[in-house]
Amino acid sequence: MDRHVTEVIRSCKYYTRSLRHIRPLLTLEAAKMISHGIVTARLDYCNSLSHGTSVRNLNRLQVTQNEQTRAVCRAPRSASATELRRQLHWLPERQRIDYKLALLTYKTRSTGTPAHLASLLEIHRPARTLRSSNNNLLTVPSLSLAFCVSGPTAWNSLPNSCKQAELVTTFKRKLKSELFYLAYGEQPIVYGV
Repeated sequence: MDRHVTEVIRSCKYYTRSLRHIRPLLTLEAAKMISHGIVTARLDYCNSLSHGTSVRNLNRLQVTQNEQTRAVCRAPRSASATELRRQLHWLPERQRIDYKLALLTYKTRSTGTPAHLASLLEIHRPARTLRSSNNNLLTVPSLSLAFCVSGPTAWNSLPNSCKQAELVTTFKRKLKSELFYLAYGEQPIVYGV
């Protein structure tokens, strides 16, 4: 993963520098849209594979996202990226990875597609009745295959209110609120709801 992360960071830095140069000519909304389309798309591409990567790699990805955030907000390099991300309603990289994994797990569980991922998910059935029997948990196998471990791990860490959502849109909203709370300690402002 080190080489992949290095290539992603190199690509993102190039586009972040380019965005910083044209940023005075753009509105905040235009800068966010361009940033999402070019930089965030690179950070998010296959980011669920980063679930078990080293803390060093996750920190390097977070630094890259922080640079992107400062470029979008036209903030100096000394400005707190955490506060800027919170104002933009952007999740930090670790939570973005968890978001993507949990969403993929939800969609796979609810639709059964893609079949190769659905076959890796197994509902946890304890040998005897426990209080956790009703928590809608998945079995985390001892194998170290990427999705069959990381998907159930991300899913099992979610509160029941997220797991029991019946619609994808409801699940996404609850999931982002939960991860936003974990990242910043407050609930995001939800517009249009």
